[in-house]
Amino acid sequence: MQFNDTICAISTAQGMGAIAVIRLSGPKSFSICQDIFEPAKEGKVLANQKANTIHFGTIKDEETSIDEVLISLFKDPHSFTGEDITEIACHGSPYIQQQILQLLIRHGARLAKPGEFTQRAFLNGKMDLSQAEAVADLIASRSEAARRVALQQMRGGFSNELINLRAQLLNFISLVELELDFSEEDVEFANRDELTKLVTNISTLLTKLIKSFSLGNVIKNGIPVAIVGHTNAGKSTLLNTLLQEEKAIVSDIHGTTRDVIEDTINIEGITFRFIDTAGIRDTADKIESLGIERTYNKISKAQIVLLMLDVNDPDDKIHEAIDNVKSRMNESQQLIVVVNKTDLLEDIVVENRFHETSFRELTGTDAIVPISAKLHTNIDELTSELLKTVNLTALDNDEVIVTNARHYEALQNSYEAILRVSEGLSSGISGDFLAQDIREVLHYLGEITGQINTDEILGNIFKNFCIGK
Repeated sequence: MQFNDTICAISTAQGMGAIAVIRLSGPKSFSICQDIFEPAKEGKVLANQKANTIHFGTIKDEETSIDEVLISLFKDPHSFTGEDITEIACHGSPYIQQQILQLLIRHGARLAKPGEFTQRAFLNGKMDLSQAEAVADLIASRSEAARRVALQQMRGGFSNELINLRAQLLNFISLVELELDFSEEDVEFANRDELTKLVTNISTLLTKLIKSFSLGNVIKNGIPVAIVGHTNAGKSTLLNTLLQEEKAIVSDIHGTTRDVIEDTINIEGITFRFIDTAGIRDTADKIESLGIERTYNKISKAQIVLLMLDVNDPDDKIHEAIDNVKSRMNESQQLIVVVNKTDLLEDIVVENRFHETSFRELTGTDAIVPISAKLHTNIDELTSELLKTVNLTALDNDEVIVTNARHYEALQNSYEAILRVSEGLSSGISGDFLAQDIREVLHYLGEITGQINTDEILGNIFKNFCIGK
């Protein structure tokens, strides 16, 4: 696809820095830069220079020098967008950046829209739609796991599997539709046994991809962890210990935390979003009561619940607290009972009293971890329990992991359609109905890679990109 206009934008982050990069893409990228660029080597014409080269000179507004810069040249079609691209590396002064940007606009460029460079790369066939979305995910990644997944998808790890499946289905649907042209002769070009085998393989892969979204969502958005428990159990101290900063107020006074405090921490490449909540107790204080109400609300939204208990709490109070919290959790959530202030008792007493076998309420993946948040005792064991909630095997094996909600929805629709194909094959339905179901699978798979797209889909995707990318 050829675009007649040339777009420009600042591609580096806003604010002051050592260096800033201003990018142009389009047919007039070289000529617009030439108009405002005085090369150090007299007579140098940018359009005549080799691709992937860098040139030193001065940006000038008529006779006024703006800045000394480096201009990088990337020629159509071997560039990010598939068009001629120039990138101006100037000094990071916001004033200089704006002066150069205004010069480019006055000489024929227009300001790029959010994500327009990547959108042009997609429309010019440099990447498919899922790869384009992975570019945004890579920019937004805040952990090693998120970076790895986004990079794998940007390189086509996800789309290659879908394109291969789609190609095989296209081959079969062409044979099925060929049968329709010879319906009066009762011929069969598409081998039903081979199609059944393919449908089974596709169903298995789609199921695997759909299930991977739970991990992908965790990697992309982080795991919400609610720290709950009675007042003065040490919830805020634990939060501060995990974050290694004084985020929450710590006091011996009951009811210090009256609202929800949130922050994130990265543990071995996985982001955990910790939520320190108001202590649970009976109170007449209206403000504190609102905080406790929010605590119960956060329990329902957390993937992991850390129930903080005091090592000196009596057994009946501990069992009651566990039952109370468990009653507000569902089967997909994990409970980790954290018994705090172990420095107040002897180790052997803690070991004998706080063991998983002593708590009938703990089931499945639930765990109990005695700690001293004040002395940082057993914090490593607690973080290990947190990591156990994440299945990192798929990540370590570089398996395809779905992180995008749009992809997840399309995969679910594809799976439902492929089930209809399977049921149709089993019941021996006619070729025209079989072809219709296969077309639905092709449509939903094509929505992910962009082989099937609408302006509305593209608009929703690229509006969330940053300007300059």
